[in-house]
Amino acid sequence: MAKQERAIRTRRAILEAAGAVFDEYGYASTTISMVLERAEVTKGALYFHFPSKESLAQAVLDEQVPFGAVPPQPCKLQEIIDMTFVVAQRLLTNPLLRGSVRLTVDQATPVGVDHAGPFRQWAERLMTLMEQAREQGELLPTVEPRDTVELLVGGFAGIQLMSRALTNREDLAHRVSVLWAHILPSIAVPGLLLGLDSKADRGVRVLSSLELSES
Repeated sequence: MAKQERAIRTRRAILEAAGAVFDEYGYASTTISMVLERAEVTKGALYFHFPSKESLAQAVLDEQVPFGAVPPQPCKLQEIIDMTFVVAQRLLTNPLLRGSVRLTVDQATPVGVDHAGPFRQWAERLMTLMEQAREQGELLPTVEPRDTVELLVGGFAGIQLMSRALTNREDLAHRVSVLWAHILPSIAVPGLLLGLDSKADRGVRVLSSLELSES
């Protein structure tokens, strides 16, 4: 059991180190040696878990969507809003998430690495919630859930790129709040609008409640 736990910790340390290096240097400029140095593990330990740079990058990409986990909400539009703010907040400090997002938009990743996977995974996760929102009468009848979800995923990707370039994501929460201010009136039934919370500090508050529930 101790050996298994050690292996899990080692794998996580490698992933977090790889996320940090991929975020800083991109796929093409990242080397296994750089990840080894950052993770402070042996080459054998790294190759035991990840036989190649491509498999390491894929593992980093596969970690992305779970970072959007939030407490369930009776209003499914609010749950979708919360996911965007929590990811935005975690992008400020989490190296693994930052590296995964960098790889998602990095056109230098090779064909063998599915860097488009997170786009599909986010879309499917949000589609489930959007369909529930529609069933609960939260959406205007003109809303097409798939189109709306793909607009959100693409919009968030572009906003975080712009925020990273201009302010190292310091204004990302504000930009997400602005995105929702423009989108919500076009998708939510009027009776919901005043009750939906898309203030810029929403991610901080949701994460604080998560930490309290876990302590």
